[in-house]
Amino acid sequence: MADAQALDEVVGFTSDLIRIDTTNRGGGDCRERPAAEYAAERLAGAGLDPVLLERTPGRTNVVARIEGTDPSADALLVHGHLDVVPARAEDWSVHPFSGEVRDGVVWGRGAIDMKNMDAMILAVVRAWARQGLRPRRDVVIALTADEEASAEDGAGFLADRHAELFEGCTEGVSESGAYTFHDGTGRQIYPIAAGERGTAWLRLSARGRAGHGSRVNGENAVTRLAAAIARIGAHKWPVRLTPTVRAALTELAALYGIEADLRDVDALVDKLGPAARLVEATLRNSANPTMFEAGYKVNVIPGEAVAHVDGRYLPGGEEEFRATLDELTGPDVDWEFLHREVALQSPVGSPAFAAMRAAVEEFAPEGHVVPFCMPGGTDAKQFSRLGITGYGFSPLKLPEGFDYNALFHGVDERVPVEALHFGVRVLDRFLRTA
Repeated sequence: MADAQALDEVVGFTSDLIRIDTTNRGGGDCRERPAAEYAAERLAGAGLDPVLLERTPGRTNVVARIEGTDPSADALLVHGHLDVVPARAEDWSVHPFSGEVRDGVVWGRGAIDMKNMDAMILAVVRAWARQGLRPRRDVVIALTADEEASAEDGAGFLADRHAELFEGCTEGVSESGAYTFHDGTGRQIYPIAAGERGTAWLRLSARGRAGHGSRVNGENAVTRLAAAIARIGAHKWPVRLTPTVRAALTELAALYGIEADLRDVDALVDKLGPAARLVEATLRNSANPTMFEAGYKVNVIPGEAVAHVDGRYLPGGEEEFRATLDELTGPDVDWEFLHREVALQSPVGSPAFAAMRAAVEEFAPEGHVVPFCMPGGTDAKQFSRLGITGYGFSPLKLPEGFDYNALFHGVDERVPVEALHFGVRVLDRFLRTA
């Protein structure tokens, strides 16, 4: 069980990990090894035998297994990533890699995404070692590289090249779930992720006739691409309810005493008030233009223009996504996947979900646990190749006014000390009893 030392350690580990700069700038520009060595040393101190694994030098992953008390039970994976997105110090109130603890809050890049969870995992297993405790199921710990880019050096590499380390794992838990969502009316909601939209990062290109900017040109590549981008940006995707989102709407409607009329989902969501934020991004596929590149001089019409789009599709929605992009881009614009990962759907009626719900309710009896689907993605996508069902479960009890989602990749990322203490207690309860 989480003891006083575990509560101290989780704060110290979070701060220490933040101070280890593991910025992932994409294109392989990252070095997670110092953080991996830090974590491995603390796992070894808990009597485990962690292994360090690299596809690319410096892009290091850590994996360790804890033997459970029930050899007939399936194993459980708990994973977190060690890399973080970039942060500009001049934009922050506190240096993003200081790991400063001020006024009961730990500041720095990774405090929410997701060195806090990495620290919770380390603190929990070390508490077990001190007390001679073991979980019911085998627990496999994986701390990964490269989640903030393609995961090719991280979870993808582990799933493809080291599947034996995850033998027997049927379910996994990681980031973005079981945090406090305050709805503004005094209710505290704890969403647990049971699904993820698929990732579809796209490159669009248009070719045309290069020429002088003063001439009439009906084959202008910039015009063609701009028209396609405008169509994509304006497109209204239809509602497509997945089982997880349907369950989320049903439970939220019951919580607010609203009829769960799924024939008019938009109207139902409007009645949920601030809680609509938990479902509105996962009612549909989406495609957001994010980058545009064309030309080299104002009086020269270029022969090619390129744009990038961040696309996301629901479980079961990839075929519709592809067909819609074909229609929206039209005959003059080509598109291709730069990066594609599967959508995930996890059962909300599973014993694992029930155990997560029970763990949160034990330490937050005033809270209301609901399932939800993540609009983005995690390493659970890569581990799903091994048949591992993924959930988002990184528990934090947050004060009202603390905008959890805004701090992902945001400025002044931070996490309250009390939230970390809650997370250790809940994670300990879940991992020991699931």
